[in-house]
Amino acid sequence: MTKFTPTVANTALECLKVESPKEKVRLTLTGSKSWLSGNLLFKFDCKAPRRPGRPARPQLLSPREMPRRRNVKSLAARIAMLHAIAHIELNAIDLAWDIVLRFGANMPRDFTNDWIKVANDEARHFELLEQRLFELDSFYGALPAHDGLWQSAENTTDDLSARLAIVPLVLEARGLDVTPGIIKKLNLANDQASIKVLNIIYCEEIDHVRIGAKWFTYQCEKKGLKVEKTYQKLVKKYFTGNLKPPFNVDARNQAGLSEGFYIPLVESNNN
Repeated sequence: MTKFTPTVANTALECLKVESPKEKVRLTLTGSKSWLSGNLLFKFDCKAPRRPGRPARPQLLSPREMPRRRNVKSLAARIAMLHAIAHIELNAIDLAWDIVLRFGANMPRDFTNDWIKVANDEARHFELLEQRLFELDSFYGALPAHDGLWQSAENTTDDLSARLAIVPLVLEARGLDVTPGIIKKLNLANDQASIKVLNIIYCEEIDHVRIGAKWFTYQCEKKGLKVEKTYQKLVKKYFTGNLKPPFNVDARNQAGLSEGFYIPLVESNNN
């Protein structure tokens, strides 16, 4: 009997297909450990699914249908905010495995290494948020969530440069912009436990945006394209909506996303 040797591709596919968030986290943590230990073949022997596995709950709504809760001092509003972030992190696990499985075969091994690290980080982030929701007598799936993140992935299935421009360099970069304000609001509610979780996520998300910028630059240089101009062209083509200030310039600069990338897009929207 031929011994089965796991590959990075079938490990990614297994993580993507599983529906249970707890199992997705478990498989991601064990899969990333196997990769770092050298126990996964760098082989791409299967294809990415159109959509990842998802639990029956939460109910997925369009962003416009999502209820708004602005008073972060209330427990219900804090739970809603943490639930929304947990949903983003669960999507981020799948986005990291999807970029490995969909594009890794044609990229250097270090590309896969970076995005498996991101998947591992996102799995830990989801665990932290899920535990915090439990401490607040709630759980992931208790509230509806929106499907905007995966819609962005579906729109960029055939273009790695577009995927990098939209997911890490628009959507995750936006997380860097808004998180400090969320932390300030949580301070008003004296919710130090939630602040601790968000601080961990915030610091690690800077590195995720940096990884996105690194590989976007790699793609542009390989094709002989101007990095900032190409970013602006792809954002205009694939991103629905406008980039809006205020921007966390310091965090974006740490991630390698200078103002030359995004300020021209804001200026063009205002003309």
